[in-house]
Amino acid sequence: MANLTLSIDDELLNRGRNYAQARGTSLNSLVRKLLADAVSTPDASVDSMIERLRQSSGDSKGVKFFREELHRY
Repeated sequence: MANLTLSIDDELLNRGRNYAQARGTSLNSLVRKLLADAVSTPDASVDSMIERLRQSSGDSKGVKFFREELHRY
């Protein structure tokens, strides 16, 4: 198993250690599990959006979209 060195804020490190200890695990195990979950669990909403984009014809029929309008709501 490979080793990894991270730079992390002291306060976050302490909170992480306390969190792990309260759950009966080590910070190392907690980080390993969180990373494994993050990269192995498919995000259904993102996968669905990507599939819809792949199936789209991509034709806006000349309609222009502006950033300000898209973020208004």
